[in-house]
Amino acid sequence: MKVFENISLKEYNTFGIDVKARRMVMVEPKDSVECIVDSIRGQEVLVLGAGSNMVFTKDYGGTIIILSRDSSKHAVRQLGNFVNAWGGMVMDDLIQWSLDNGLSGLENLSAIPGTVGASAVQNVGAYGAEAKDFIDSVEAYDLQERCRCTFTNTNCQFAYRDSFFKHYPGRYLILRVVYRLNKEYTPNLSYKALEGLPHDTAQQLRDAITELRWSKLPRPEENGSAGSFFKNPVVDEETYLHLKAEYPNMPDAHPVSISNIQSLIGYKLSAGWLIDKAGWKGCTQGRAGVWPKNALVLYNTDGCSGEEVQSLAIAIQQDVKQKFGVSLDPEAIII
Repeated sequence: MKVFENISLKEYNTFGIDVKARRMVMVEPKDSVECIVDSIRGQEVLVLGAGSNMVFTKDYGGTIIILSRDSSKHAVRQLGNFVNAWGGMVMDDLIQWSLDNGLSGLENLSAIPGTVGASAVQNVGAYGAEAKDFIDSVEAYDLQERCRCTFTNTNCQFAYRDSFFKHYPGRYLILRVVYRLNKEYTPNLSYKALEGLPHDTAQQLRDAITELRWSKLPRPEENGSAGSFFKNPVVDEETYLHLKAEYPNMPDAHPVSISNIQSLIGYKLSAGWLIDKAGWKGCTQGRAGVWPKNALVLYNTDGCSGEEVQSLAIAIQQDVKQKFGVSLDPEAIII
């Protein structure tokens, strides 16, 4: 393992916020997790993936654990249509590796920033697919009980941008994720925005989705962001029908399961549409702004602080609540 003291986190969060961590431990696939845990006993701990959903508002006084971005032969193993991937592997690298090895299914998640481990914590999703659709099991290390444990898909308690792990920050270090993929390619074109995209092969669909995503998001080398900053809010049927009657041009919402209890149904609204109609699309506040091409994305205009991002997010939440009576919850985690 590698240990860093008083290290800048600017390169370890996609917003590019320049704060420091008192200590960082980087774990490699071959490292003994047990030894690492012994070295950080009694310290405040934050497990960090690619930092693609983190907003740091101040220096971190504890120890950050981060898995190396290993994409070597040690990082990923295949057994039939099952893929066992190292938690620190970049998710987009895994998607390309899967296609190169004749396995499909993850292509709709292309170009989402983050790691394999974070895909399980966040239950990342895009264009009609979610990580939970493919995750078979998760191997984690419980930093509190000091033991390895394996979670089945059901144990993970996946819901919309949510999982069991998300409710215990700093406790579980996701070491490996096993995905069940497809040897036979069947394109998932259920999401309306994918209509008309080339999809003769999984690679063709991946390339088209990647291009589509980057047409709506800031390039990370130009402007830092956390991707979609807010979750799409889920409301009850009465609220949805009331809003639809008042705003006929509001995008249609469809019934969705709002927990692992399939009978509990809600209606998922477009957070981007709500933010746009509240007047925030393309606006800035301090050095943080709302992306002109996608109101769901907050971005770093020029060296913004985490406090500026948080302040902008709160202002948006207040305006959306006042105009529509709907609460927006951040998808990003504010530290």
